[in-house]
Amino acid sequence: MKRSVAILLSSAMALSIYSAMPTAASAASSQQNTVQSGLIEAGVNLRDEPSMSGEVIGFLKKGTAVQILEQSNGYFYKVKDAGGKIGYVSSAPKYISLQGTTPGQGPSETERSGLVIYGVNLRSSPSTSGKIIKMLNKGTRVTILEEANKSFYKVKTDEGLTGYVSSSTKYMQISGKEGSQGGGDPSTPANIKEQVDQVIRTGKKYLGTPYEFGSNRNTTATFDCSDFVRHIYKEALGITLPSDSRKQGAWIKENSRPVYRISDLKAGDLVFFMSYKGSSASAYEGIDKNSERITHVAMYIGNGQLLQTYSVKSGGVRIDKLSGSWERRFLFGGSVLQ
Repeated sequence: MKRSVAILLSSAMALSIYSAMPTAASAASSQQNTVQSGLIEAGVNLRDEPSMSGEVIGFLKKGTAVQILEQSNGYFYKVKDAGGKIGYVSSAPKYISLQGTTPGQGPSETERSGLVIYGVNLRSSPSTSGKIIKMLNKGTRVTILEEANKSFYKVKTDEGLTGYVSSSTKYMQISGKEGSQGGGDPSTPANIKEQVDQVIRTGKKYLGTPYEFGSNRNTTATFDCSDFVRHIYKEALGITLPSDSRKQGAWIKENSRPVYRISDLKAGDLVFFMSYKGSSASAYEGIDKNSERITHVAMYIGNGQLLQTYSVKSGGVRIDKLSGSWERRFLFGGSVLQ
C-alpha cells in the first residue's frame, strides 16, 4: 500500500514538472526570438570580428536595415543584413541607431541625449580646471545625466565613460531642448566619402601656407607635416589626432587597418614615409622598411596625389604626385574614418 502511494505521488510530481516545461520553454523561446533592429545612419564597414583589425567583409550603406544579434563588446554589434550576411559593425550612434531597445539597454525616457557639434573635452569635474578624460569628437552622441551647473552637463558616452562637458550650444545640441539652434541634425556628413571630401576641401584652403618645423599647434599661420593633417581633420570633423607623425602612425595601427601597398590607399588616408635617401631607385635597395622610422606624414587625396607640406623651399602646403622618391619612401597608410 505504501509503495503504491509513493508511486502515485512520484507520477503526479513528474506530470506537474512536465506540464510546466512547455511554458518555461515557450517563454525562453520568446525571449530568444525578440530580435532588435538597427538602421545604418552613415556608411560603415561590416567586419568578420568585433575589432578594428577584423577583415572587412562588406559595406553597409546609409539607410540599410539590419538585425542586431548581440552587443559583442563596448564598441561593436553583431548584425545580420537583409541578405543573411552576418558580421560586426561599430556600435557608435553616428553609424547605427537602434529601432526599439530591449530591456536594460538605452537611456530611460527621462534622460535626454546630446550631440557633440564641435570637439569638446570630457572632464572629471564640472569646471574648466577639471582633468581631461578624453576629447569627444564632433558627431559623438552622449546621454545627459544631469545639468551639473550653469556651464556643464554630466554625461555618459556610448563607451560607458562618465564625465562633464560644456553646456554651451557651440559644443552641444540637446534633443528636445527649447531654444536649441539649427533646423536640422548637424552631425557629421552622411557617409565616409562626404566626410573625406570635407577634409580635402578644408586642406585645400591652406594651399601655400608656409612650412615651419615644430609649428604652433594653436595657429594656422604655418604648418609642419603632422600639424597640417592634424589641423584639417580637427577643423573639418572635430577629430583630434596625435600631435606628431610617429604617434599618428601608431594611432592608425591601433585604431584602423594599415595598408602597405600604394594601390590600396583611399582618399583621405594618412600616408607615412621614411627619410629621404636620394632620388634614384638604387638609394632604396635592400632597405628593411619595417625598421625605418616615420619622418613624414601626408594625406592621400586620390588619383595618385598627396596633399602635404614638408619644407620651406617647397613653398608650404601643396599637392604632389605619389611617385618617384615619395613612392620609394612610402611605409604604410591608413584611414582615420571607419
